[in-house]
Amino acid sequence: MARITKSELIKLQKKLQTDAKIGEEFGITRQAVHQLRKKYGIESVIAKNDERNQKIVKAYEGGASGTALSKKFDLSVSQTYRIINETKKSSKKKSAKKKK
Repeated sequence: MARITKSELIKLQKKLQTDAKIGEEFGITRQAVHQLRKKYGIESVIAKNDERNQKIVKAYEGGASGTALSKKFDLSVSQTYRIINETKKSSKKKSAKKKK
């Protein structure tokens, strides 16, 4: 396994975002990077997506355009609309379960 320290992994995660990209940088698999994150107790960047997605939906419902949000959050326009649609659907399912 590659010799990556905890501090290096944190820096790489901020810069490269995904385990796959970090793995490419060091010539190891994304699974090996995942194991290192688990070993060091570092949360995945993806874990913060729910918070980001809620912000996107709230801003969209507040009148922001999908294009503007895609630029703000550094996403593609199609990915932004997918997030909006999927987050709305999951919110409806959660509220329907609460009513039962």
